[in-house]
Amino acid sequence: MTSARQPYTVAIVGAGAAGTLTALQVCETALRRRTPLALVLVDPAPEAGRGTAYATRDPRHRLNVPAGNMSCYPDDPGHFTRWLARHGEPEVTGADFATRYRYGAYLADTFAAAVVRARGTVSVRRLRTRVESCTGAPGDRVDLHLADGGLLTADRAVLATGPAAPTAAWAPRPLRTSPRFVARPWEPGALDGATAAAPDAGPGDVLLVGSGLTAVDLALALDRPGRVVHVVSRSGLLPQPHALTPAPAMPAPPLSGPTTLGRLRRTVYRHVARALRTHGDWRPALDSLRPQTAQLWRSLTPDERAEFLAREGALWNTHRHRMAPATAESVTRARTARRLTVHTGTVVSAAPGGEHPLTLTLSDGTTLGVGWVVDCTGPGRTTADDPLWAWLLATGAARPGPLGMGVATEDGRVTGTSTDTRTGTGTDARTATATDTRTATGTTAGLPLFTLGAPRRGELWETTAIPEIRVQAAALARDHLVPPTRAPRATRRPVDGHGLPLSTHADAAAAYRRGLDRVLKVRAGAEDAFARAVAADPGFALGHAALALLGHECGAAVDVPRALADAQRCARERADARERSFVDVVTRRVHGDGGDTALVHHLDAHPGDALALAAAVPTIAFSGVDDLDDDYALHLVERTSPAHDGHWFHTSLLAFLRQEQGRLHEAGELAHRVLAAEPAAGHAVHALAHVHYETGAHERGRDWLDGWVAGRGRGAVHRAHFSWHVALHELALDDPAAVRKRWHAQLAPGRVAGVRALVDSGSMLWRARLSDNWPGPLPAGDVLAAVEREVLERPATAFTALHSAVALTAAGDLAALRRLRDHAAGADRTQREIVAPLCEALAALTEERFAEAARGLTALLPVLRRVGGSAAQREIVEETLLYALVSAGRCEAAQRLLTARLDRKEAPRDRRMMAELTAPGGPSGTPR
Repeated sequence: MTSARQPYTVAIVGAGAAGTLTALQVCETALRRRTPLALVLVDPAPEAGRGTAYATRDPRHRLNVPAGNMSCYPDDPGHFTRWLARHGEPEVTGADFATRYRYGAYLADTFAAAVVRARGTVSVRRLRTRVESCTGAPGDRVDLHLADGGLLTADRAVLATGPAAPTAAWAPRPLRTSPRFVARPWEPGALDGATAAAPDAGPGDVLLVGSGLTAVDLALALDRPGRVVHVVSRSGLLPQPHALTPAPAMPAPPLSGPTTLGRLRRTVYRHVARALRTHGDWRPALDSLRPQTAQLWRSLTPDERAEFLAREGALWNTHRHRMAPATAESVTRARTARRLTVHTGTVVSAAPGGEHPLTLTLSDGTTLGVGWVVDCTGPGRTTADDPLWAWLLATGAARPGPLGMGVATEDGRVTGTSTDTRTGTGTDARTATATDTRTATGTTAGLPLFTLGAPRRGELWETTAIPEIRVQAAALARDHLVPPTRAPRATRRPVDGHGLPLSTHADAAAAYRRGLDRVLKVRAGAEDAFARAVAADPGFALGHAALALLGHECGAAVDVPRALADAQRCARERADARERSFVDVVTRRVHGDGGDTALVHHLDAHPGDALALAAAVPTIAFSGVDDLDDDYALHLVERTSPAHDGHWFHTSLLAFLRQEQGRLHEAGELAHRVLAAEPAAGHAVHALAHVHYETGAHERGRDWLDGWVAGRGRGAVHRAHFSWHVALHELALDDPAAVRKRWHAQLAPGRVAGVRALVDSGSMLWRARLSDNWPGPLPAGDVLAAVEREVLERPATAFTALHSAVALTAAGDLAALRRLRDHAAGADRTQREIVAPLCEALAALTEERFAEAARGLTALLPVLRRVGGSAAQREIVEETLLYALVSAGRCEAAQRLLTARLDRKEAPRDRRMMAELTAPGGPSGTPR
């Protein structure tokens, strides 16, 4: 009888940062690939994620890398800062330095969330023990022998053991054996004696041996009134601080051809000098080398590496691994107060007793009497003190890395000599045959062991920080730990609602079709449908890309960077050419990197892609291709017509563009044709609303659209905008009671929020005030409260910025209006040339400098089209100009403007205002 094979198992030895990052990537990769597996974390620690580095609760112990570079995900750099914002730090930025304990909580929380998402695909276990040895098992597996006597068999094992412990070989024997010597300061309780001095003996001075980041953290933790903390190292150099205001990034220097240490040294020093000349700061030069450090290290010979460590090692470490600014400030205060003293040298002798518990002599002859000595020399070079690594090195399953640092690896796989544990004979593991690997039991031949982080230091040099470890963790999961998805049997793929194939299964495809249908109809629920699609198939690239698009362009409650990163990962593993192209389009639009051009090229290749076409045409739903005028948008719709074969969605876009052209009769006919086929088609409704308004059919437009909003429009995603259109008719009909009732029922904050509150609610309030259709106080402050300050004062688009300026003017918030002007002056060209002058004109209006306001607004009318939006929306500037002209006493200019408006379309409100202007005596000031 044959026993069933155990499930594919990945074991991770070590649950600190490296192990947790690897486990996180295993969970997410397995979920994307729909690969069932068992994940086992082996570590005696009580909690995954913290390890030694992130267990300290001291708030003075901060990360030495800014939060913007500490994400778990190499392709989603803002993930950690967004987590901090959700967990009580809403003002955090990527340049801030979080506490180490906070980062440990982030690692644990992110991993826990990944475990929950992967439930049903990945089973996760924690074993609170250690691995002491391992041997080969049948089927290219490995048996891990546990300290508690258990046995764990795995298909792949990752040794995420972290940095090697310090050896204290530098310490004289009397010091090593002293109870006042702390060899491993980060172990629980190790510093209790040094931090809790006897009340009658004073705090006692402390010597920290080593001057790196560990020494800095402990110097702050041990700082006490009346105590001197001494620091000694061969270099006498403390880590440099990070800049309070980081200088701009700069590219790495060109490094072509053979690399020698001498040539590399000259190139780097010239690069640093260039940074100092350009930025007044050396940091951008060193930071630019980070992506190339491993490659440069590998290009050096062993002798050159040894020379670098001897000559530049300390200088590199103190400039490369820097202190947080707050930490540096605390160190400076302690040194200024002479509570922290730095020595250059080594400890040459130690004697207990006398006036102090320990009397030490340094290599420069200095004698120090201290109560405690703490080893801060950092990780050891070799992993041999760890029982598992010692066993692997002794049996030949691993071998020391270059210069004796860490272990040898090939693409993260541990390599060494293969020794049969039964006979003691050894061979080079790289020459072991496939048969040897498959059948060896009780041997270490070709064990499926991998590692990352500190054990790879000899081969990669810089490999102990999160930015490097997270890349290695993702590569291990992708390339070695999670089997790729098996190619399915040739079956017909499901399709979207327009016949285009989808790289997913039927359930996810059905949810995607529902989401796409709602996007094309401009109806609510698209976000939820796409979310159900990726929940059903986390490897569905197009579903993630659609979510990212909705979050970026439509303000949907989507974590856009995360959805985008998921889309990119999935597209690399399972997507066809169209889907990969669409993911690239969304990526470029989100990043502002040629998204418009990419979208046009995508539609050239895939004209039947309805979601791409929806994103390309400026409408109520999407901003469209910003760099192209309406004529080109029309050309795009006409060019894709054959692929859509008269589909109602394509015709609804054509209807909307026709009314933008002023071909109102044709637009109305097209809209009616669409609504006969699909009564819920939002773009057709929107087109018809504009047709009614621009033709002056205000009563008919009001009644028809009001009925649609109350009926089929209840599910519209932009229902507030349709209500704005109804109110626009009521405003034109000079019906202040109806406008006020409509605003409170359908446009007031609480019913509308975010950008729509600016574009619809705020603009309607201002237009009502301008035409004397809103008596009494204007609730503009309520509108501002419904919009995030970032959107109000630092809007991303000129269209939003225009409406922000209007809302701030309505509220009389002159200070915020000027902050918006300053933002616009440094933003894109349209904001610089239109929004900034608009803010100046509106500020003049607020301060009742009406003639100046009128001049500024008049100059903007010819170029206003560049901000986007519809003519009906941009009319708000013209109406503000009319108010400024009348208020400035320029009644003839106001009459000419009203005449032009009445020539375009009839409106009782404009007739009433014209009558007031032409009445005997004219208006007495501002409009009635």
